[in-house]
This record gives sequence, C-alpha cells and structure tokens, in this order.
Amino acid sequence: MIIDGYVDEPACFGVPPYISPYIRYIAGALRDRGISEDDIHYFTIDQLRTATADDVLALKSADLVVILSGMTVPGKYLRSSPITPGEIENICSLSQGLKVIGGPIRLGFSKEGGTGASELGIEAEDVVISKQDIEAFVYDLFEEGSLLDPDDINHRLRTVGEIGKWSHLGAFIIEKHPEYPYVMCELETYRGCGRKVHCSFCTERFYGPSDYRPVSDVIDEVSSLYAAGAKYFRIGRQPDLFGFHAKDVGADILQPDPSVLESLYGGIRKVAPDLQVLHMDNANPATIAAYPEQGIEIMKTIIRHHTSGDIAALGMESADPAVVSANDLKAMPEDVMDVIRMFNEVGASRGSNGLPELLPGLNFVHGLPGETKKTFDMNYDFLRDVLDSGLLVRRINIRQVMAFPGTRVYGNDELVGKHKKLFLKYKEKVRKEIDLPMLRKVVPKGTVLRDVMCEVHDESSKHDLTFGRQFGTYPLLVGIPLTLPLWKFTDVVITGHGQRSVKAIPYPLEINSAPLSVIKEIPGISDLEASEIYSGVPYANKNEILEKVSDVERMLDYIIV
Repeated sequence: MIIDGYVDEPACFGVPPYISPYIRYIAGALRDRGISEDDIHYFTIDQLRTATADDVLALKSADLVVILSGMTVPGKYLRSSPITPGEIENICSLSQGLKVIGGPIRLGFSKEGGTGASELGIEAEDVVISKQDIEAFVYDLFEEGSLLDPDDINHRLRTVGEIGKWSHLGAFIIEKHPEYPYVMCELETYRGCGRKVHCSFCTERFYGPSDYRPVSDVIDEVSSLYAAGAKYFRIGRQPDLFGFHAKDVGADILQPDPSVLESLYGGIRKVAPDLQVLHMDNANPATIAAYPEQGIEIMKTIIRHHTSGDIAALGMESADPAVVSANDLKAMPEDVMDVIRMFNEVGASRGSNGLPELLPGLNFVHGLPGETKKTFDMNYDFLRDVLDSGLLVRRINIRQVMAFPGTRVYGNDELVGKHKKLFLKYKEKVRKEIDLPMLRKVVPKGTVLRDVMCEVHDESSKHDLTFGRQFGTYPLLVGIPLTLPLWKFTDVVITGHGQRSVKAIPYPLEINSAPLSVIKEIPGISDLEASEIYSGVPYANKNEILEKVSDVERMLDYIIV
C-alpha cells in the first residue's frame, strides 16, 4: 500500500489536484521488482481520513506500507492538507506489516514557516525512515518478489536511469487517484543545485549537484502518463527550468541552452497533442539576468508550446542587498527587476484561457541573517516600483524561513521571532496595497476565465458560494456566488477582486434562472437595472430584455436566454 501524505517543497508540489513524481517512482520501482498493478494499492491521506472498514482491513493486511510525506515550504491549501505526525503514528500502529516512511520528511518536520524543523519520531514497531530516496529503498527491499530485512538495505539516492524506467512503469498509479482524471502531473527535469555556494536556507543541495534527466526520458514519461489518461502537466520539479542541461562556460552561472528547451517542449506536444495544461514553475532570475538573449529565447519557446496562464516563480528572496550577500542569494534586486521586465515584454499578452500567457511570480523569505527593519521597507518599495511601473506579477509569495538541520541558517533564525509582529504587519500591507491593485491589473473586471473547475462549497457562508480554480501552476481562487455542481468545468466572468482571489459569475449567465443577487454582478449594469431585468423573467430572447430595459446592450454579451 502506497499512502500519499503529500509533499510541498520549493521545487516539487504534490497536494491535490497535483500528484508528485515520487508517487509514480515508488509505484514504478515496485513494478520493476515484479509486483503486479493489482497488488499495489494507493490511498491519499484524505481518503484514509474517511476510511471505510475495507480500507482499514487493506491497511492492516498489507505486507508493505509506504508513506510519502514532507513539507519544506508549507502553504495554505483549498481542500486538502498534508499528513500530520499523529496520523503517521496512527497508520503505523494499525498496520501489521513493514512501514517505510520517506520523502522530504526525512529532512525534518514543522507545521509552518518560521519554526525550525525537528526529526520525526515514530514509536511503532517495524518502521523504517528512508534516509535518502524512498523509491530506491523500496526497490532494494525486494529480491525475487520477497521482502528483505530492512536493516540489510543501504540508504541511497536513485539514479537518473532508474527513474527513467520507474516513471514509465509507474504511470498507471494516476488512475488510482481518487480525483482521476483530474490530476495535475508534476514532472521532473532535474534536481540538485549546481551552485558552488548555496543559499543559507537551501534544502535542494541535499539532493547533490544538478542531476539532469535526458530530454527523451521526460518525453517518454509524458507519453506514458498521457496514455494513462493524463491531460494536465507542470514541469515543476527542478530548481531552475532555464538551467536544464545548461552549459558550463567557466562563469559563475551556467549558460542556458535554448535548443534543449525547444526539444523538451516540442517533444511533449508531439506525444500529448490534446493536453489541456502545460505549465512550468521555478526559474532562477540570476540565470536570465546573466544570459538575457538565451532567457528571452526560452521564454518564447515556452509560450509557443505551453498553455496560457503560466507562471515562472522567481526565487528573489529579498530586495535588501545586505541580506542577499549575507545568505549567498541568487540575484540583486536590480537584476530581478530586469527579469520581470523581460517576462512582461514577452509574456504579458492575454491567452486563450483568459490569463496572460507567461508572467513572473516572486518568492520572498524573511528571518534570514542580515535582516533588519529596513529590509521590510526595501521589499515593499521594490514591489511598489513594480506596480507603479505598470509591470505585471501574477503571484507574490511571502514566508518566514523554515530552518532545516544541515543548512547554515539552522540555529541562526532568531530574527523569525524578533520580527514576527513586523512581518505580519508588512505582509498584510503587501496584500492590501500591492496584491489587490496588481490583481485588478492582471485580470480586470469583465475578464472571462475559461474552464474553472468547481471544487468546494463554502458551508460556513450564509449565502450560496462555490470555490473553483483553473488547472494550472498557482491557480487563481475564484469565488462564485451560486451553489454549482462540483467537479464540473465552467467559464466565468470576473466581477470583483480580493487580495488573492476573485469574484465571478458563470459566463454566459442563464438570465431566466439567475437570482437577483447574481444579476447585480453582471458587469456594466446598475442595481436598479438589475432589479428591472429580474422582474421581467422569464424572457424568450434577448430582445425582450431590451424592451424591458432599453439601455443595457452592454450586458448582452454576458448572458444567455
């Protein structure tokens, strides 16, 4: 039994609707050892939270229980939450077989940013915590179909060749996901950091130097996933997509190779011609700033092959040069500003799903050595300059550092507590004064967003309210003031903005069945006009609406009769 406790790392995401590559590697490693698909059971932790008697029986009787878990950058989640140590303890106490726990949790556990990670301690019997790659440990556990003594197994990193095979063999596991076929497959191009000096808080370096996968392996994996029914993909498991197979030209920063990204994206499109989403995640601003020509060429390649609404998350971390220097961060603020301009020049045009083609996102980390009260002002002023310059940024992530053993910042994060109140005040200021006006620019009122998946009903609201998101990287939260069927796609038109979410109504709106409160949300009409329209339902056609209220032609594009 494979239990998906979800992962959330700087360079890997696996909380629904995402499924991480680790899950697929584990399943593939088991298949490679001759275990049949029918004998490999898969549960998410959300499923086990509402487990049936049969689920509990399967857990108790499993010879091997593999638990994947780990948050190194915990966030807020719409409808799923990662496994807790208490839940791991409960699962281990229920199971009578061997339990193997692994993933990023091997580095330590913490519930939130701003607190140091501690070692996971489990008291149950027959529990092994994989100290390196869990997929490699699971593979090595078997010999001719039988389990070996885990004490005899070395903890090791898997090889690129192994995951090339396991990713293909493990593609079937997505069909066992409770939300299949609506799963977003996180793809790995490489892991590990190629920098000679690492950021003070970096956990990516624990995976070793950059370990590039052959382009053909990634394409073959997409082909296998596509054959299994996958339509949603994100090239997200790498510290810097622009650095994939970058060239060592003797400089501090490796030189990007645009031809590699063209081969990757073109190959994915060839084997998955009807995919619905192809997005990316991380980009190192220092790489693009050092090689702007290659960076722009790669941006154009991405836009040529991807789907719109894409985001390149830039690990800026701080706009304070003193913090950048003290922590060996990747880029100075002026370099990041140049990169933001490049993304806007190439990717700010609106795409088919209603969002700009490709915009930058910004990641900030607080509590780092060298931080002072002025650091918060510098970060805010940088964001203010971005906004006032008319540049677009799709997502601003602000967090306090989570210090892990083995990093330079571990045991040196006293600024987290010292600046806690200042951090919270500053974060709220950014949300109100930067995020809100920026979101109004990125998706103005009247913008039509295509294919919003309705995911949850807000039971706490006194009014009908459905929350949905488009499938994609860092999807925008959409609140719809109606109770709509879940797990259905709908087009919406934006009618209002929050700090990090939008309000919208179905597009086009069925006018004869819409409540007055929703008709009032139609862009371009007054409350009085909405009341007059509502009093005349049902209508046989749009002309009857114009007979009722003569001056509302501007709203007719938003409705259907």
